[in-house]
Amino acid sequence: MATQAAVKRESVSDEQIQREVLDELKWEARVQPNEIGVAVKDGIVVLTGWVDSYTKKWAAENAAHRVRHVKAVVNEIKVRFPPGAERSDVDIAADAVRALECNSLVPMENLDVTVSDGWVTLRGEVEWQYQKEEADAVVRRIPGVKGITNLIIVKPRVTPAELKQKIEQALIRSAQLDAQNVTVDVQGSKVILKGTVRSWAEKEEAERAAWSAPGITEVENLIVVV
Repeated sequence: MATQAAVKRESVSDEQIQREVLDELKWEARVQPNEIGVAVKDGIVVLTGWVDSYTKKWAAENAAHRVRHVKAVVNEIKVRFPPGAERSDVDIAADAVRALECNSLVPMENLDVTVSDGWVTLRGEVEWQYQKEEADAVVRRIPGVKGITNLIIVKPRVTPAELKQKIEQALIRSAQLDAQNVTVDVQGSKVILKGTVRSWAEKEEAERAAWSAPGITEVENLIVVV
């Protein structure tokens, strides 16, 4: 009975979620709330409207995801540039390649860039998840970009067994963590952490160490604070 009562207390209406998403958009300095329309059905948020940069579209989507009880976000916001601000695909592609080449975190030699009607598609392979995310962030800031499809694959050069060993060694090296009660399981590019720690900070440190391994695309942190 207590569990059912807790579920009832946690349930919120679509109208409340809509209000909270609108409030979060007002808090997000990179967008103007009057640019974005918000509809909610069964916890799924649909964003509509027009903005003048892809960065704004991305920021609005992130803002909606930050709101509790949001199950998913459908981003139907359109990017429409002011007269004279449209850029050719050739210019966008040239800027994207140049920006990626100048970023020391991104191995541009392993990536391909395609631009069609302002939409950038990234392909290739990298060894680290942060490199994939950094490539996305670099292109996102280029003027004229209307959207990004990031098809970059995170592919480590080490085996799952070697990944497991590297993560375990990183946990042992950490001065902020007592690693003796933490276990590591690597399934492909996913890491599952289990065990017990003494504080939330230790739990977060274990997850940070797992993310530092090459090729990891997901970390499931099941560690319990006791």
